[in-house]
Amino acid sequence: MSNADLVATANRIQVLEIVGNNTFPLSAGDIYAILERTSSINRVTVYRILDLLVEHGVVDRISTGGRAFYYGIAPNEHHKPHPHFYCRICGQMDCLSPESVTVDIAPLLKTYPGRIEKVEIRIDGICKNCAKVEKK
Repeated sequence: MSNADLVATANRIQVLEIVGNNTFPLSAGDIYAILERTSSINRVTVYRILDLLVEHGVVDRISTGGRAFYYGIAPNEHHKPHPHFYCRICGQMDCLSPESVTVDIAPLLKTYPGRIEKVEIRIDGICKNCAKVEKK
């Protein structure tokens, strides 16, 4: 966390390990549920840590289209930016290959007068598990 100018507290490290060790983004509730099995951390602390990690660019906050968010490792030299698939039935969010959807923002950068800080691509639909249940 030193590159992000953050003190590496035990709670911050635990939250970051959970986010980083998953192959898909997690909700704050999911992160808290995993932590409370082995730690006495409270829910508000988890939310504050996530906000801090997002603010420092360590973790990415991914919109579900509603009021909820999911959290994953922010893009960096070892973790390329990539789109996400959100199942509108079960709420699962999956990472998609960076090559699955490409966006050339160069024309936008030339024409938009403001500063673009983040491009987020989320594809909504029904995951294969929910599609199987739906067919029955």
